[in-house]
Amino acid sequence: MLAARGYIRAVKWFRGKRSKKLINSVDNCVDDALDGLVACNVGMQLLQGHRIVIRSDLKNIKGKVALLSGGGSGHEPAHAGYVGVGMLSGAIAGDVFTSPPTGSISAAIRTMDRAGAAGVLLIVKNYTGDRLNFGLALEEAKAEGIAVEMVIVADDCAFTTHKKAGRRGLCGTVLIHKMAGAMSEMGKPLDEIVERLNTALRKLGTMGICLSPCSVPGSEPTFNLEADELELGLGIHGEAGIERIKMISADEVIQKIIDHMTNPSNESHVSVQAGDHIVLIVNNLGGLSCLELSIVAKSAVKYLESKEVVIERAYIGSLMTSLEMGGTSLTLMHVDSEQLKLLDSRSSAPGWPNAGKHRLARKCKTLNAPSLEPENTGTPPESGPFVDKARSVLDMISTTLLQMEEELNELDREAGDGDCGVTHARAAQAFKNLLTSDAVPGNGHQLLLCLGRLTRDHMGGASGALYSISLMAAAQSLKDNNNPSSWAAALNSGIEALKRYGGAELGDRTMLDSLCPAEEELSKLTDEDSNELQVLAEAVQKAEAGAEATKDMIAKAGRASYISSAQLTRPDPGAVACVAILKAILTALEQPTPKGQE
Repeated sequence: MLAARGYIRAVKWFRGKRSKKLINSVDNCVDDALDGLVACNVGMQLLQGHRIVIRSDLKNIKGKVALLSGGGSGHEPAHAGYVGVGMLSGAIAGDVFTSPPTGSISAAIRTMDRAGAAGVLLIVKNYTGDRLNFGLALEEAKAEGIAVEMVIVADDCAFTTHKKAGRRGLCGTVLIHKMAGAMSEMGKPLDEIVERLNTALRKLGTMGICLSPCSVPGSEPTFNLEADELELGLGIHGEAGIERIKMISADEVIQKIIDHMTNPSNESHVSVQAGDHIVLIVNNLGGLSCLELSIVAKSAVKYLESKEVVIERAYIGSLMTSLEMGGTSLTLMHVDSEQLKLLDSRSSAPGWPNAGKHRLARKCKTLNAPSLEPENTGTPPESGPFVDKARSVLDMISTTLLQMEEELNELDREAGDGDCGVTHARAAQAFKNLLTSDAVPGNGHQLLLCLGRLTRDHMGGASGALYSISLMAAAQSLKDNNNPSSWAAALNSGIEALKRYGGAELGDRTMLDSLCPAEEELSKLTDEDSNELQVLAEAVQKAEAGAEATKDMIAKAGRASYISSAQLTRPDPGAVACVAILKAILTALEQPTPKGQE
C-alpha cells in the first residue's frame, strides 16, 4: 500500500513538461550516483561528509603530484569517472550543473597534502563558478603552505570573437586529465606538469552540436529546439550556441563543425593543416545513440583524412556529457611523440576508453575528512564597542537581505537561474545564526575572515565564492588596526580579488559596478577626520547610481554575458544586493551607541 502511494506521488510529480528520470529523489541523485560509481570500482573511495571521490591507494600518491578536478554533476563520467592510477587523484562534485563548494575542494586538497603529495594541481574548466571556487580553495591552501597550482581548460571553438568570460571548458579537459596523470605517475614535478599542459592547451579545441535539450532533475528542459532544427556551438549546460539551422546529414554537419573550428578568421580556432598529427575525440553529449555516434565518427575521420591530417588516436564514447542531451562534440588536439606516450600510458580510471576492469566492491569505503575550520584556541567570547557595533551591522544586513529575497530572485531570472535572492538569504541566515552565538570576533580582521568562511560554506554558487574571496582578501588590510582608512583599503583589496578571480571589471554589468564607485568615494577617508558617516552616505549614493547604470550595460562576465543585451533591461541583481548591504551598514552605523557602551 505504501509503495503504491509512493508510485502515485511519483506519477503526479513527473506530470507536465518535466522529463522523466530514473532516480530515487531529486535531492539525493548526485550522492546516489557517486555511491554507485564507488561501489562498482575498487580503486575508488568517498571522502566522508563530502561529494568527493578519491583513489583508494592514497599511499601511492606520496612523493607525486596529486591531481584534482571537478565541477557540477551531470557531465558523467566527468569527473569522478577519471579517478584512478594514471589520471586523477580525486574529483569534487557539485549539484547538477553547479560548481562544487570551496569547502569540499579544500578538503580534497588537504587530504592529498596529508597523503604526502609533492604538490597539488587543480584542473578546472573555464566557467565562472568553477574558477572562483577552485581559486578560493587554492588561495586558502597556499596560505597554509601547501604547494598548489591551477590549470584552466578553455577549449571551446564556437565563438568567433573572444568574450570577456573567455572560451568555455569542454571535452578537451579529459585529454588534460590523462596527460597530467601520466606525468604524475612518472614523478614529474608540479611546475613541469603545469608548463607541459599549458603548451598542450594552446593546440586544443572542441565544438559541439545539439539535436535535443537536457533537463536538470526536477526541472523542465533547459531550452527548446524545433523537431527539424539543430544548434551549433552550445555549452555543456545548455548555454546558447552560435547558430540554429535546419537538420542536415551527419557528413554535412561534421564538415561544418570542423570548418568552423579550424577557420583562421575564428579567434577561437585551432589551426589544423595537411600533415599535422592530432588526436580526435568523438564525444556523446548523453542522448545520442551508439549507432549515430559511430556514423559521426566515420564522418569526422573521413573529412579529416581528406584534408591529409594524420589521426594518431581516436577516442569515441561518452567522455563528457550533458545529462541526456542529444548531440555530440568533436575535440582536436595536436600531439607529438612524447604526448602520445602520455595518452597511451596505463590508467585504471573507469571513464577512460579501454581502461582496465576490476572486481566489484561490496560496499562504499570512506575516509575521515580533515577539518576545514581553524583550530579552536579556547579563547573566551569577545565583547566591547566593536562587537556591539558589528552585531548591529550584521543584524541589519541579514534582515535586509532576507526581506529582499524575492526581489533579487526576480531580477536574476532575467539573466541567470533566478536564485540570487536565495543565495543571499542563505548568507543572511548564516549571519543570524552567528548573532545567536557568542562567536562574533572583536576586530575587523577576524570578523571578515569569519564572514568569509560563512559565505563560503553556506551561500553556495558563484556568489558565495565571490563574497568569500572578497572578504578574505579584505581581511588582510585589517591585521594591524581598524581605523577608517584601513577599512577603505580593505574594500579596495576585496575588489581587486574579485577582479582577479572573477575576471570582471568596472562596466561589465556585475556587482563591481556598485562596489567600485563606493570604493572610490571611501578612499577619501582619513584617520584624522570625523566625517566617516557622511563619506559612507555619499559612497552609498554612488553605489546606487552604479547599480542603476547596469540597466544599460552589455554583460561581459558571468552567465549574463551569454544573454543578448536586448533581453537585459533591469539592474544587475548582484549590484543591487551590494547596494542593499552598503545601505544596511550605513543605517546600523547611524544608530546611536547605547549608553555605557561608548
